[in-house]
Amino acid sequence: MTRCTRRALIRGAALAPLAATAADRLTGPAAERYFPGHGSYGHHTTSYDLSLAYDPAAGTLRGRARIRAVAARPLPEVELDLARLTVRSARVDDIEVRTRTKRHKLLLTPPRPLAEGAPFTLDISYGGRPGPVRTPFGAIGWDRTGDAHGGTLVAAQPLGAPSWFPCNDRPDDKAEFVFRVTVPRGHHVLANGALTERSDNGATESWTYHHSGPMAPYLAALYTGRFGNDTWQARDTATGRSITGRNAYPVRLSHRARHDLGRQPAMIEAFTGWFGPYPFETYGAVVVDADLDEPVENQTLPVFGRNHIDGERTWETLVAHELAHQWYGNSVSLRDWRDIWLNEGFATYGEWLWSEHTGEDPADAIARREWARLHRGPQNLRIGDPGQDRIFDDRVYTRGACALHALRLTTGDERFFTLLRGWHHAHRGRSADTPAFLAHAARYTPQTPEPLLHAWLYDKPLPPLPPPRPAAVRP
Repeated sequence: MTRCTRRALIRGAALAPLAATAADRLTGPAAERYFPGHGSYGHHTTSYDLSLAYDPAAGTLRGRARIRAVAARPLPEVELDLARLTVRSARVDDIEVRTRTKRHKLLLTPPRPLAEGAPFTLDISYGGRPGPVRTPFGAIGWDRTGDAHGGTLVAAQPLGAPSWFPCNDRPDDKAEFVFRVTVPRGHHVLANGALTERSDNGATESWTYHHSGPMAPYLAALYTGRFGNDTWQARDTATGRSITGRNAYPVRLSHRARHDLGRQPAMIEAFTGWFGPYPFETYGAVVVDADLDEPVENQTLPVFGRNHIDGERTWETLVAHELAHQWYGNSVSLRDWRDIWLNEGFATYGEWLWSEHTGEDPADAIARREWARLHRGPQNLRIGDPGQDRIFDDRVYTRGACALHALRLTTGDERFFTLLRGWHHAHRGRSADTPAFLAHAARYTPQTPEPLLHAWLYDKPLPPLPPPRPAAVRP
């Protein structure tokens, strides 16, 4: 997500925050997590296969989720997250089982406890009228765009994935995804990954997307409606391979969208030089016919509002931000939301690098301007552990980016960009946390960077930026 203190996805749609639940008052290891009421450590998911049929006139969804997982400990009961929707039947390893719901939890009781390390398959039929779920950040998840075609969108960061499918809603439980979606003929479907099949069923059409991922549930996305589109090619400078991209947008915004998103191929070429190989099979952006507070970085397919498209590239920094997230936030994911600076600080620094690359403001000038702004504000936030209510505080973004710039100034460009590429290479497709980054940075610098980074991440007073280097070397 881009810089904001997030409240609502579609403007005017905010709901009151949820009251604290019993799960929020857990003790022990679970209490150390942000949002301990979401997700389960009882199992690890390996794949989601979602078959969905959506009726835009009625606003109803019929779904079947086939979930493959492995028990992390002996499990008398399997716990999933699901909100607003009704389960019609459920099976564990092809045996029908009893289910119960508790708040936003779906609990399935297998015929016998699952042994630690045992693989198992869940088959869940469900449906209803999906919609955003109430979170401390407002209404998040499945939403309708309000356009004439009954369009829908999903932007689930951080807690909205259960609004449309049963899942283990943890940022570090990453899996492969298949989406099989049926809509009325003439409507389009967009989802993460590559389109592998499109079939005409007469009155309806079915679209199938596959994304090997692995992907956290909150990054799964689905858009329905009517879109214009275009495809493009970009060169991965780290590997030489060609990346196929696709953009989709309201037809009436075609000219503006093509211009505003037109430098994505150049961004991929630059970013693969700085960050390493592009981690996924495809990329593209979706513009929905609604005003959004902020774009959201769904994996391989971020979403922008029509208010972010003006034909003048006014919001191009946001385009760069969401692309940078594909490396930092999507490919390398968080172990827990407390470490969100690893997502947002890195993506914000991606904006600054793009500005420097295009000959606009150098990253050093932007960092010093942002440092001055931070210095004028309150000094009361530790961005390495901001508290679950402040994970989208603007300072997490800009102070996180300043921390990276301080590291760049201290180590020099060659070591710094080698460090960035190494971070992605070491954790590609996995999850990581701040202590892992501190240990990683120490291997790439002539002197330990921990005191420098500790001050930026864990001290409340704002540290000074190191003096600028006389001649920065572009990677």
